[in-house]
Amino acid sequence: MATSSVSFSDRFEQVVRSNPDAAAVRWHDSTITYGELAERVDRCAAALRMSGVQHGSRLGLSAGNSVEFVAVVIAALRIGAPIIMISTSWKEQEVSHAVALTRPDFIVHDDSGATSLRRFVSDGRLVHIDELESDGAVGARAHSVDEPPTCDERLSPGERPSPDERPSPDDPAVMVFSSGTTGLPKAVCHSHQTVAHAIDHWTESLGLTSADRLQIATPPFHILGLLNLLVVTAVGASVRLHRRFELDSLLHSIEHDRVTIEMAVAPIALGIAAHPRLEAFDLSSLRYIMWGATPVTPAVAETITRRSGVAIMPAYGASELPVLTANPVDRPDEWRLNSVGLPPSGVELRIADLETGAVLPAGATGEIQARAQSMMLGYLPDDANIDAVTDGWYRTGDVGVLDADGWLTITDRVKEMIKVNGFQVAPAEIEATLLTHPDVVDCATFGVPDARTGEAVIAAVVLADHSALTPAILQMYVADRLASYKHVQEVLVRPQIPRLPSGKVLRRHLRSDYLADRS
Repeated sequence: MATSSVSFSDRFEQVVRSNPDAAAVRWHDSTITYGELAERVDRCAAALRMSGVQHGSRLGLSAGNSVEFVAVVIAALRIGAPIIMISTSWKEQEVSHAVALTRPDFIVHDDSGATSLRRFVSDGRLVHIDELESDGAVGARAHSVDEPPTCDERLSPGERPSPDERPSPDDPAVMVFSSGTTGLPKAVCHSHQTVAHAIDHWTESLGLTSADRLQIATPPFHILGLLNLLVVTAVGASVRLHRRFELDSLLHSIEHDRVTIEMAVAPIALGIAAHPRLEAFDLSSLRYIMWGATPVTPAVAETITRRSGVAIMPAYGASELPVLTANPVDRPDEWRLNSVGLPPSGVELRIADLETGAVLPAGATGEIQARAQSMMLGYLPDDANIDAVTDGWYRTGDVGVLDADGWLTITDRVKEMIKVNGFQVAPAEIEATLLTHPDVVDCATFGVPDARTGEAVIAAVVLADHSALTPAILQMYVADRLASYKHVQEVLVRPQIPRLPSGKVLRRHLRSDYLADRS
């Protein structure tokens, strides 16, 4: 496997030295150059250090997309303070779980969280993100809102850590949280070295250069949003940041900024495909739209391409091993909507039997397993690591097929497979079938206990406005297209499908709500 000794911090500093006037971040009506971003990073690093943050301090970060967010991330990586990504959408119970698991020494926030963070760290260790960027508070120690910094607490913004303070490759760098579709979320810990390899893999997979322009509307606390920020600033490309996903704003920015690569998860792709005025936007600058986090729905992808002329490039990753596969960026004629593609250099894949764990030959269906130097250090809590890795291979929990040429196709999640009369039923297959109906806007399927068949298939669907479609018609629609054991026992019409910000369906919520309604 390939090795890399180039840290993110070294790459960023090289970009700043080589092209300080290049556009780094577009935010609202402003464009921040790499030289200006580096000055912000210096100020943040100095302020964090005066606050008491040092090499090894765990730094919780609860903030939305912004220039300040980018500067804090880069500053913390430079200092060697592991960053704990705390979602701004979490409620008190979720934040409490994350803090108990990771035990941050400090928390930086921007007031956008769904719950107050004051009770989770001691006095003086909750820092507002503006305190780290304001010229009037550079280097201020962490303090309460009622206790402003004094003049003698300020520090020169150019202060850098000495060579012996720089983080080592194996030091923890970031902690993100698993999706938590079953049980409580786990903290996924990556080192500076695993992050460096993930940057290599994503740069290769995207074909990313300093000439590219991206935009990020996905939450930065998710691995995809965070990796996108890191890879852009590591190669000297530019990025448009959005505080939240608003489809018209996203499409306008592609046109205005001449964005070259668009990142899409399921909700974004569904929105683009269904936009009534999509043809009115000039999307000709796009090289492609990358679809990740959830399996591509071919009908939706084909609609986007037909209406916009932009091809969809499927890719696949995980918090634990950020880049697993992508369709080959340099060979768009070979892209397959039904495959997540090929692994980048340094990533190995294999398929294992779902029951025995035995390695299977090409063409067989089983659990997707992977190994690479970008693989996580491990989970918190420690007991979550027991079944995470086998013989050095990360167990993705996804079911798929690896063909003789190395192309990977995902069929479903191991834990989400529905077992009907002894047959394994993949929710993704039923969902793909439902989405071919023009009146189905979104959908999700899940299994519930059934005395006769072991489990029964239930589908929740979102219908187009003014649709006259009935559940019975949709049941027949699936029955006409799939084997009998894949038939849907009940169809539920819902206003929306519950999803994580990454786009993953919260099947556990659908299942528990269904069972509660019938208890």
